[in-house]
Amino acid sequence: MTKTNLITGFLGSGKTTTIQHLLRQKPANENWAILVNEFGEIGIDGTLLSNQGATLKEIPGGCMCCVNGLPMPVGLNMLLKQAKPDRLLIEPTGLGHPKQILSLLTSEFYQPLLDLRATLCLVDARQLQQQRYYENENFRDQLASADIILASKSDTYTEHDTAAFIQWHQNNALSRPYYLIEQGNVPTEILDNPRLNLQELPDGTHHHHVQKNGLAALSLPGGQGWRRALNQGQGYFSCGWIFEPETCFSTGALLDWVRLSPVERVKGIMRIPEGTMVFNRQGLDLKIETQPVAPVDSRVELIHSAEAPWNHLQLELLKARINKS
Repeated sequence: MTKTNLITGFLGSGKTTTIQHLLRQKPANENWAILVNEFGEIGIDGTLLSNQGATLKEIPGGCMCCVNGLPMPVGLNMLLKQAKPDRLLIEPTGLGHPKQILSLLTSEFYQPLLDLRATLCLVDARQLQQQRYYENENFRDQLASADIILASKSDTYTEHDTAAFIQWHQNNALSRPYYLIEQGNVPTEILDNPRLNLQELPDGTHHHHVQKNGLAALSLPGGQGWRRALNQGQGYFSCGWIFEPETCFSTGALLDWVRLSPVERVKGIMRIPEGTMVFNRQGLDLKIETQPVAPVDSRVELIHSAEAPWNHLQLELLKARINKS
């Protein structure tokens, strides 16, 4: 049986960073696999988690939580058959409802295959004080389904944020343990905690995602070496771009675009003269990392709770290119 952990959390809570940290602690004699799902069509998290010592299967497009769809069981079956992992980490989209996923993982078919351990839920404690988060049913039910609560990005909290989280935990956590963590730094030992939280969750209101143009190339004169994809669902909208490997971006212009784009979420892996820029912005929080090796391609995804000026943002992004390939 494969030890399995579900790692949930709303948009920007730090799930991918936490999984990266866990992978760095993976025992050398164990074979791990990751099933990752993103709301957007482009697939940033899968790229970030690739080549880190685990077999990866990516499901883009926000469809993992739909029990009527095949992407999750197909991806899960492929991983179990091909990788035969000792441990499986499942990262659903931040907009996914946990009930459907947990129902599948505990179904009669998977009971002989999966040893479902503790479900971890990451939460940025600052979100607990914002109405658009605490009134979101998926946000609430992700927290309710967890065996362990991880208060991420705790180095950014004020004393009021920490006190508010502890008060929330006392009122809502049903004696479940919590950890205040920084930079996804969590001990691997908690993965072996048992799944004890068996409370019944309400059914999530599943809004099917609308893929406006898939990952089709735009019909531009002469071809521009890039593609765009749009997606919407769960009250959120996404727009993403993929550029060919040869396309390089001005470091300064790209940073300005990432900082100033009027959307809630920006994440990407882009080629710059110095190599690669990896960026992750949630609201005003911006994390940037540079690497000396150029990426396989450049890709970026924007997510917002309303329609955004995608065409204008696209024009500004294209202006940030050093070359036009």
